[in-house]
Amino acid sequence: MLSGFLSTVIQWLVDTIGAMGYWGIAGLMFLESSFFPFPSEVVMPPAGYLAHQGQMSLTLALFAGIAGSLLGALFNYWLSLRFGRPFFIKYGKHFGVTDEVLDKADRFFERHGHISMFIGRLIPVIRQYISLPAGLARMNLTRFCVYTTLGAGIWVVILTMLGYWLGANQELIRHYLSEISVALCAFCSLFVGVYVWRLKRRASQKQTEK
Repeated sequence: MLSGFLSTVIQWLVDTIGAMGYWGIAGLMFLESSFFPFPSEVVMPPAGYLAHQGQMSLTLALFAGIAGSLLGALFNYWLSLRFGRPFFIKYGKHFGVTDEVLDKADRFFERHGHISMFIGRLIPVIRQYISLPAGLARMNLTRFCVYTTLGAGIWVVILTMLGYWLGANQELIRHYLSEISVALCAFCSLFVGVYVWRLKRRASQKQTEK
């Protein structure tokens, strides 16, 4: 019964994305990348399947997915910058968020925002919300866009190519997505570990030079 329901949902998504085209992909990925609970796992694989069937351009589908992800992230960034920061400046002391805490967040995203955005876009759940603290900390917008695009691009390519290679086989897609998610988390842990090690090494070298 569940299998039949999933097949119906997947077929509906394929039909819907096919009818809406690239604007539909961008719109749905915008929702996924903002704070709306809409999973990218049900958008890009059907787009990849349609590309395999020759009903869509693979390049344009990827572009639409990445563009939608970036626009959704920018929406979150703007919301947090426009409403979140003034709120915490005015009422933050009641929640333990002082001006000093905001200043520390500013400094953190100034130094490590690029890594935070890139890694955050690859981790489930976090990818939808990493833009909020970036906006709150007023992260440099150009760097925000570049590293959001890089991280989101990797995820969009993975999902799209799964649909391209596996078609509408939702069970296989879920199986590989689970393995890929574990691999991405391991990669992110290793990446962060190397990054921290390099920072400590650089700081140690500066101390030695003094």
